[in-house]
Amino acid sequence: MSPLNASEAAVSEPAVADPGLKAAVRERVLAHQGELLALSRRVHAHPETAFEEHRAAEWCAELLRAHGYAVTPGAHGLPTAFDARLGTGPVTVAVVCEYDALPGLGHACGHNLIAAAGLGAALGLAPYADRLGLTVRVIGAPAEERGAGKALLLDAGAFDGVDAAMMVHPCPVEVADFHSFALGTLSVRYTGRAAHPSLNPHEGRNAADALTVAQVALGLLRQQLPPHWRVHGITTAAGTAPNLIPDSATAEYEIRASVAEDLAELRARVEDCFRAGALAAGCEVELTRPEPDYLDFRSDAGLLGLWRANAAAVGRPEPVESGPFACTDMGNVSHAVPAIHPVLDITGGACGPHEAAFVEAAVSPEADRAIVEGAVAMAWTAADFAAARGSRAHGRTTDQ
Repeated sequence: MSPLNASEAAVSEPAVADPGLKAAVRERVLAHQGELLALSRRVHAHPETAFEEHRAAEWCAELLRAHGYAVTPGAHGLPTAFDARLGTGPVTVAVVCEYDALPGLGHACGHNLIAAAGLGAALGLAPYADRLGLTVRVIGAPAEERGAGKALLLDAGAFDGVDAAMMVHPCPVEVADFHSFALGTLSVRYTGRAAHPSLNPHEGRNAADALTVAQVALGLLRQQLPPHWRVHGITTAAGTAPNLIPDSATAEYEIRASVAEDLAELRARVEDCFRAGALAAGCEVELTRPEPDYLDFRSDAGLLGLWRANAAAVGRPEPVESGPFACTDMGNVSHAVPAIHPVLDITGGACGPHEAAFVEAAVSPEADRAIVEGAVAMAWTAADFAAARGSRAHGRTTDQ
């Protein structure tokens, strides 16, 4: 028999966790509901951006410690990460928490909800981890919005030994089998030569012109890009006064593709456009990557099947199918560890992440419902996953 993977464990095996234990897990989540909703609102009221989430990380750690978890703050070299552990079971499941906010918008992506739901799953499992055959990990992951915190954690070994990883995310639609774009970032700096625009313009090398040429080249390039490739960005500086030929111009750009394997080709073509601007304007250009690439998210089929059943059992809406949208560094985790990243509808399509209206939606009654139901469904999925692994390990197989 081939080595066990998550899909085999969950699909080949009909085993699920003991219904009585699952009912007890749900009761524990409900018993902690007040603490979870209070945490969600506390994080929401004190938004902290990438790598600055000191209060949010500590509040999460405090709650986990209070309920038996051994917590390592500043884990894996990131000051606002944490790694919490409980249980001695042979199957290790990691519940991932996010808690960073958007600059200027606060929690317009609802990461307060993600943190609370993740902690809810962990607290629900805590009294029963050993009986379920689980070692439960809670990984506090900073800097999802900018900085690729989970990619850094992955490289530092945070997910070593993890058999499955999961998290949920609020959204304007319910999707079980989440797909994301792969994302790369690019910082651009042109250096030219300053000059007076009427006295000696011929001595200048206009850095703003270099950026303009590059943007025209990118606009033309878009005509030949595949449908799911994206290029977008902003100019961050292009001179300080109209009576001075600018000797510096900067921009920040993002590139997206439906799969990670396409990012290298797209990056090469985009960088050539910026080099063309430098050549045309007689400037120098420096191209740098400010953070690791975000890889596309790939759901594990076995875990996904367990989630679908458990989400339906707790009363979540029927999920819809969707193509890739948004980006997440949880995609990097999914390339290394069997993972799921369901998104939970909290607005019914009225507004979506990164919109101002989503800030209030993230502490609405529907958000509270998603915290509790998401926590229970994740905890049940972890329990069923461990049961399937245990069934396989003990030779109870339905393979023909």
